[in-house]
Amino acid sequence: MTATDPAAIGLAQGWCALSLLHGRIEIHIERALQAHGLSVREYSLLGVLSKQHDGEGGHLQMKQVADAVVLSQSATTRLVTRLEDRRLLERYLCPTDRRGIYTNVTPAGLELLEKARPANDAALREALREAAKNPELAPLVHAVESLHAPTQGQNG
Repeated sequence: MTATDPAAIGLAQGWCALSLLHGRIEIHIERALQAHGLSVREYSLLGVLSKQHDGEGGHLQMKQVADAVVLSQSATTRLVTRLEDRRLLERYLCPTDRRGIYTNVTPAGLELLEKARPANDAALREALREAAKNPELAPLVHAVESLHAPTQGQNG
């Protein structure tokens, strides 16, 4: 593969477009969430942890949480600590493995997540609408919008 390899150039251009779209969306959402006192990462972490449940496979290990919010384990731990200090999360020992620690969203964290969700969703829609005007980003916007579109016959 050489520097003028068309496949490599196409991949690089695609990656740049994807990175640009991600950055634009994140900035848009970050601004919207500031009104709720949350960052994009904090909102994402609350969202991931709010989906946990009791029972088999219901809680995530810290590495799984870090992967879900796309942060290192140490950055995730710091983020959890900040949200715990704000009483939006709480940690407790795993009942079957005293070395394991679980993190749950508190009622205050769930309430804040629900209050912030409309702002997050509106900012996401607006960022995608703006990005769709850019011919380079429009195909990516379409791909994002079609990822979880309800299929015919489903309520959604």
